[in-house]
Amino acid sequence: MKLIIVSGRSGSGKSTALHVLEDLGFYCIDNLPIGLLFPLTREAVAHEAPGRLKKMAVSIDARNLSGELANFEDIYQRLGDTGIEIEIIFLDADEQSLLQRFHATRRKHPLSDDKTSLREAISNEKQLLEPLSKLADLYINTTGLSMYELRDMVKQRVAGRKEQEIALLFQSFGFKHGVPVDSDYVFDVRCLPNPYWDTSLRKHTGTDQPVIDFLEREPLTGQMVDDLTGFLNTWLPSFADSNRSYMTISIGCTGGQHRSVYVCEQLGAYFRKQYRNVQVRHTELPHLQARGEI
Repeated sequence: MKLIIVSGRSGSGKSTALHVLEDLGFYCIDNLPIGLLFPLTREAVAHEAPGRLKKMAVSIDARNLSGELANFEDIYQRLGDTGIEIEIIFLDADEQSLLQRFHATRRKHPLSDDKTSLREAISNEKQLLEPLSKLADLYINTTGLSMYELRDMVKQRVAGRKEQEIALLFQSFGFKHGVPVDSDYVFDVRCLPNPYWDTSLRKHTGTDQPVIDFLEREPLTGQMVDDLTGFLNTWLPSFADSNRSYMTISIGCTGGQHRSVYVCEQLGAYFRKQYRNVQVRHTELPHLQARGEI
């Protein structure tokens, strides 16, 4: 039996992720009390979980009792001892995005009341859910993602992965906007020649041929790509052997438009020859949707 636990701060997209899993054949339960995890899984295993009950997904969030959330790590370990395959997906977004989403929908935050402001509730929720976030197999930062982009990401990274197969995400970003918090590895390619200083290339990105030609004329670019592929070739199998399900490799340059985009594209193309689930995402180029090959 496979159990996916979806968690995260309110407004981060948990309902969207759960709906995707339901469409993919998972039996889904929203806002499950943690104390019911054992009875639910025990019942499913006892009856050999026919059909879709072999794949279950539950949403656990701050509406649970704080004491149960604090003891989640112990519960998680005990569940693992039963032989059930468990994955935790944790969704989050930056504070300003969460504030804007609540103001746009006019929903009430589950932790806010006449003594707790929305901003305070969002901050408190982060602390309450830390026992789940630190155990997450997959952390998704939904800041800047549309509902449709989030649906595609969950589908590609979770549903497209075979059992015991690692899913890779290569994402470009701009250091001036901050390092993505969902990164497992971060590589800095700002040492490469910058196409931005060629005014004819500024309007282009690292996916456009003029920028590609500029970077490929520079020996340092090829050396950087070779070194990164060599490093990842050495260490990714060790992560896969240790049952790591997801890896996010972030490549950064100054603005996230040229060098990091090019390098991400090169790495994605290379590792698609070895791994079945490889996705490329450019965080500073919203017109380029996250793309995966599954």
